[in-house]
Amino acid sequence: MGPFPASRWRAVSVVAFAGLMAGPPAGTRSVDAEGSTLLRDAALTLAEPAEVVAAITAACETCAWGEKGREAAVLRIRVDGRYSQDLPLVQGRGPAVYRVLLGRLEAGAHTVEATLDPVSAPGARGVSAEVVFERVPESAPEHVALAHAPVLHQRPNAVGRFTDVPLLMYYEVHPLPSGRRLDYSVVFSHEDGGTPTDRLMATWGRATDIELVYSVELDPKGAIVREVYQAKDHAMLPFSGRREGRHPLLWVVTDNNMLSDRGQTTRRHRPAPRRCELTDVSREGVMDAHPWTYRVMAEEVRREGRVDPSARPASGRIPDPSRFVFLEACAEVHDATLAFDLAVRHEGTVRWIASDAADPRFRVARSGCFRAAVALPKGAAATGVEAVRLRAHTRPPRKGEAALPAGTGRARLTRINRLFTLGGDYAPGEDLLRWIGEALLGGEGPGVEIRVGTGPRPLP
Repeated sequence: MGPFPASRWRAVSVVAFAGLMAGPPAGTRSVDAEGSTLLRDAALTLAEPAEVVAAITAACETCAWGEKGREAAVLRIRVDGRYSQDLPLVQGRGPAVYRVLLGRLEAGAHTVEATLDPVSAPGARGVSAEVVFERVPESAPEHVALAHAPVLHQRPNAVGRFTDVPLLMYYEVHPLPSGRRLDYSVVFSHEDGGTPTDRLMATWGRATDIELVYSVELDPKGAIVREVYQAKDHAMLPFSGRREGRHPLLWVVTDNNMLSDRGQTTRRHRPAPRRCELTDVSREGVMDAHPWTYRVMAEEVRREGRVDPSARPASGRIPDPSRFVFLEACAEVHDATLAFDLAVRHEGTVRWIASDAADPRFRVARSGCFRAAVALPKGAAATGVEAVRLRAHTRPPRKGEAALPAGTGRARLTRINRLFTLGGDYAPGEDLLRWIGEALLGGEGPGVEIRVGTGPRPLP
């Protein structure tokens, strides 16, 4: 999940954009017709056509994603005078790197402009940036994946509100009998609708929203065989919308970040996708590779009033994310859901804390590698975690289906990849437990307890 092997194709140009409080050279600041403040033009020359990534290192002296009025400066990026995208500086003061895709550019000279957009938070001051251009020609292995990366238009009720921002885009490559499939997913900073925050943490181990947005099947010559996007109610629908080059245009249209291939908003985001291999890891591992995403997640839910020190399950609110213990495990489930308990030593006694709080809605309902999380008691520390216990429960009946008999559900646990908490800066801390083996779980059974630092043993 690291950066592309840039040594094979990356040619770079470094250009400094003028800082708003750093005293830019005379003549570099102006105000355009839309009221945006120009920082500076950057020149780029291509010897051949290429997909171009701009790696922008930006700082904002007064930005704070978690504080109303100072959330972020927004850069408005134009290529050859044409609007390309908005870039919210969600990482705060920085300096921090933001990788955005400029799309296909032809051979020759080009200009890239970055302006401070009027939709920036009123308290955002002291913006500076420099850019490294990464050229990806058609001969590069990564070119096809970049060329098909979707463009995401902002949800109408999110424009200017610093909410549910696409933080990262990644893609997976799946070989097919004839060709391959590219799946593009996006990590949004949160979701204003859909699953409540407390259930997100219990069943997904995060308050971000990670969604598959677009999938395309290509034949051996690179022609599109089939393409779909994730629409309202999680339906995968055929894409029939417009493109820029080979880039499909998509619009976020629901409060839980589902999409349409039609829309009215013109503001958009273009995070540059990175290739990820997710074998034996959860998709939340993408966040681990970019730990700043946890801080943005935590700051957004705090700013939006979703954090309450005394929050209880089913309230829709959570304690501070720094109080949570995050579990990543892998299991095969059959007619089952999963939950876990932590044995925590606190104030001289050991207490078991359940991730599901005995509520079936707070259980994990999927096979494969998954994340889940549970909050520690106030004042307890990660060093007090002594064991984790995995439990299986027979799944609830589906619509129109009779309830399954108790004990029907079963699961096979194969891995625990991570057990960790967040540090003071909300970055993931050290792993408390890693385990590989096989443990069978029966629905409504006692579960399997794994001591921190030891192997599994069934509970008596």
